[in-house]
Amino acid sequence: MNERERQLAADHLAASEERLFGLVDGLTPEQWSFHPGEARWSIAECLEHVMRVENRIVGLIGKKLEGPPESAKDHALEKDAVIAKMVPDRTTRREAPEPARPIGQWPDTAELLAEFQKTRARTAQFVADTEGDLRSHSIPHPAFGDLDCYQWLLVLGLHGERHARQIEEIKADPGYPCAR
Repeated sequence: MNERERQLAADHLAASEERLFGLVDGLTPEQWSFHPGEARWSIAECLEHVMRVENRIVGLIGKKLEGPPESAKDHALEKDAVIAKMVPDRTTRREAPEPARPIGQWPDTAELLAEFQKTRARTAQFVADTEGDLRSHSIPHPAFGDLDCYQWLLVLGLHGERHARQIEEIKADPGYPCAR
């Protein structure tokens, strides 16, 4: 990854972390756990999901980089642009794979936020330090097909933005609890 790519991935991660934390600052327990509908996630579940995806993908990238490079993929930059446009777009709902679904592992929201910060710090450190050839290794994405490992780093930051938008939708729901 070149320095421009590294900076872009780092910027997406930092921006989505700041946005997510701004959206959850000062929430009551009722607001954290409010479900806007059947089979719809709460704000706490959104954050847990973002963290589960991030931990899983960074682990997969690390394993991929241990192996030999794959043959070069064409149109990487075109796919970068598609990712930047489509990942945060909430007009298309996506079903999370089972390992990425929230399970209520951190019912205490202070612990959830602390875990999220640790996860994001590890990801940001990986982005800052990795020297691996991310463009020469790929992992399939259920909606976008094969993504190289750099594109997955873009997805992680943009995925946070996608769920920040979901949190805004939850907060805009007519049944969303008022602050005390």
